[in-house]
Parts: sequence; C-alpha cells; structure tokens
Amino acid sequence: MLLTITNTAREATDLGFLLHKHPANLHSADLSFGKALVFYSSASAERCSACLLLEVDPVELVRGAQQLEDYVNDRPYTASSYLTVALGRVFGTALAGNCQQRPELVNTLLPLEITVAVLRTRGGSEVVHKLFEPLGYQVATTPIPLDDRFPEWGASPYFRVQLSASVTVHDALSHLYVLLPVLDDQKHYYIGEAEVDKLLRHGEGWLGKHPEQRLIVQRYLKRRSSLIDQAIARLLDEENAGVEAGESKTERAALEEKDLERPMTLHTQRLSLVADKLKALEAKTVLDLGCGEGKLLRRLLADRAFERILGMDVSHRSLETASSKLRLDRMQERQRKRIDLIQGSLLYRDKRLSGFDAAALVEVIEHLDPPRLAALERVLFEFARPKHILITTPNREYNVLFPTLPSGKMRHGDHRFEWTRAEFAEWSSATASRFGYRVSLEPVGPVDAQHGAPSQLAVFSL
Repeated sequence: MLLTITNTAREATDLGFLLHKHPANLHSADLSFGKALVFYSSASAERCSACLLLEVDPVELVRGAQQLEDYVNDRPYTASSYLTVALGRVFGTALAGNCQQRPELVNTLLPLEITVAVLRTRGGSEVVHKLFEPLGYQVATTPIPLDDRFPEWGASPYFRVQLSASVTVHDALSHLYVLLPVLDDQKHYYIGEAEVDKLLRHGEGWLGKHPEQRLIVQRYLKRRSSLIDQAIARLLDEENAGVEAGESKTERAALEEKDLERPMTLHTQRLSLVADKLKALEAKTVLDLGCGEGKLLRRLLADRAFERILGMDVSHRSLETASSKLRLDRMQERQRKRIDLIQGSLLYRDKRLSGFDAAALVEVIEHLDPPRLAALERVLFEFARPKHILITTPNREYNVLFPTLPSGKMRHGDHRFEWTRAEFAEWSSATASRFGYRVSLEPVGPVDAQHGAPSQLAVFSL
C-alpha cells in the first residue's frame, strides 16, 4: 500500500524537516506484519513528495490459519489500520507535532497534496467526502474497477483518493491516523480503553466539531457501545467545560487564554512536548503539579512507559473535573493503580511529592506571586527533589504578535507575571545553581525571529 504526501510551497523540502526524514535517504522500519519504507519521489524547492510504502506479509497476518480463504485478502494492497500503525511508527514525531530543528514550521499551513493509492471504503466515495471535506480538504476519488467479466460482483469498494488542503503536517497526519481505519471499518488490533485515549488525543481540536463525529467514533471503536459512550461523553465534557454560569474568574480567564492561543494549538504543543520529553528522559514515575483538568495526565496514562502518575492541584473543583474526564471510577483496576489525584499547594513541603523520577509544571509558575517563588523553589528543588523538573511558562515578548491581546495585558487574568526569555533564563540558571541541577532551555511553538516563541521550556536535571 502506498501513501504520498506532497508539499508545493516555496522551499518545499521543508517537508523533510517536519517528517524527520531526509529526502536524500531511504528510511525503513520493521513491523510485526511487514516493513515500512519512506522515500522521496521528488525533492526540489518547488515540489517535494514523501512516499510511505508499506509491504505487508500476508502469511504473517494469518499464520496458523486453516483455510485457504484466510490467506486470500486485500490487506497487503489497501490502506487500512496497518497503514495507521506504520504512520505512527515512521512519522511519530511529526504526528506528535514536534520539530526540534525547525519548530517554527510545526504550525505553518502548507499546500499539501495527499494521495492514497488504493483505499477500500465502506459506503463508497460519498463517505470519503463526508469525512474529509469538513476538515477543509478538496477531495477527488477515482474508482478502481473490479473485473469487468464478473458484473455480478457489483460496484467496486476500492478508490484512489486525492486530498488537497492548506493544512499543517501535524494536522494532516492526525486526520489520516484517525480516518483511514474509519473508512476501512476493519481494525486488526484489540480495541480497548486505550483506543479511546488514542482517538481523543489525535482528534483533539477537530473531532469534537466534526459533523460526522458519531460515525467516526463508532467505526474507530468498532461499535463497542461502552467505549463509544465513553468517547462521546468525554468529547461533550471538553465542549461544555467552563460554560456553566457559576464558573470562577480564573476559569473564565483560562478560556480567554485558550481562545487567544487556539489558532496555534499552542497548548497541545506544550503537552505533547512535555510528554515526549518525559519519555525521552526515561521517567517511570511522574508528578503533574498544577494538573488542572488532567490533559497531561491523560497523555501520560495512555503510555505504559509511565508506571506511576500523581496529579496535584490546589483546586478541588479542577481535581473533580480531572477525575470525571479520566473516568477514574470506571477505570480497570490495573490502570487505576497507576494514577492518583491529590489536593495540595506548591508552597508547602509535602512528603507525598518525594521519590519521583520527574515533575512537570505546565504553565503553572506564572500564577504565583513573585515573593512566593522562593517557597516553591524549596518545595520542588530541595524537598521533593525529583531527578528531572520540566517547567513551561509564557514568553512575554511574544505577546505583541497576538492580534486580539491589548498592549501591556497578560494572556491570562490570573497571571501574576510573565517573563521575557532573558528573565526566565536568569531565574532558571540561578535556581539550578542553587540546588545542584543543570538546566537547558528551548522554545515551545513557532519561533519569531525578533520575539522568540510564545512559550518557553526549562528542563532541570540532577
């Protein structure tokens, strides 16, 4: 099966940076059911085409089968859940929305052309249009006829599909990751609660608004009613969060900040980057301090590399929301043992925070009054003292690039301060030196030549 992604923007070979695959090389990955190859059919400044070729071993698919018809199928030739697995394996970094060498490209809209050589779609070409057009794609489907000698076989379910849109590579891969198995309506692996997390993670920002949301959820979860209900409920929770009349000033400010940053999907980038960093640091036990409604917790819980996860927040209401969205009361016992939620403050020593590999504070520190930073520093760096500490915070210099943010105003009504890059670097260096950590800094989000990135990350390590 073959999938082609083509960029026709100026400096088209930027596609190689986003996919983390150099156009001059042949890239390969071994899978349990075959082999994935990535190569470029063209790579010029005007046009760059990356091809994912998946060679499926049909014998491996049905090893141990007793009947000949088990061996005769279309799985090696049509786009399906096997291709989805290959996408996650070979383009995993791009799918997560990361590009360390050229981070400014991640949220750049590119004129992409995507071709799926052979796609089997249940419901015909109409379903392809219903799924992709609401996401902004122009869709062209070309039927691949069955043998004309056997008209009784009926209309062909196979199509060549061409999609074109101005879209980020991250979003395009997320759309393909979810919708290809939906179109095929056959998934080759076990469907459990982890698939709900995967669906909502890759559908974040678009699935909740899609007019065919229920069809997508039903097919993705293979019509398992309990999982479908869970996914729909979580989508509704996210859609309705914070709209009740009694929401606090802090919650309203959080929504305003989210609306401000939504065009950049900046919050998604922060969470994905922090989760990826924690995994790269090989942290097994993780603190999410200021966990809020549990979006980072959900990402960590979906990855079994994280064996123990503790979320802490000062707001009891936020913890109740996190518990509800994570479905802790319905979680399987083995999964439930991996995660706990506690109420607490970052300003007081707490023995419950000791003994962890890593701690994450995602857009938390700026909510503290500056005189209280010294207390946080001792609680976190001296007493809890995890091996690694990840802290993200807004970059004040970038605020002038938000068109709806009045001059001099901070992004969130509850922010007590917002640091420039120099101020954050100075604080990070002094804190690391005082408590025996080393620290590295990096931008989060698209980098402007003059103003830097909208957020900044410090990684402290012992």
